[in-house]
Amino acid sequence: MKASELTGKSADELNDNLLALKKEQFNLRFQRATGQLENTARVRQVRRDIARIKTAMRGRSAPAAG
Repeated sequence: MKASELTGKSADELNDNLLALKKEQFNLRFQRATGQLENTARVRQVRRDIARIKTAMRGRSAPAAG
């Protein structure tokens, strides 16, 4: 997911994406703990996507500096 993809989404869509990624992150953690995780790079991708969404949400809610 790219940051440019997030700019066109509404706050509700961002929240839905964030919730889905957090669930995926939870499942990936379980898979890693039980030794079933095949795509280890996905953990990093999900973590960074969560950070991108949080950053986009923060940028919208922050008042303009001035």
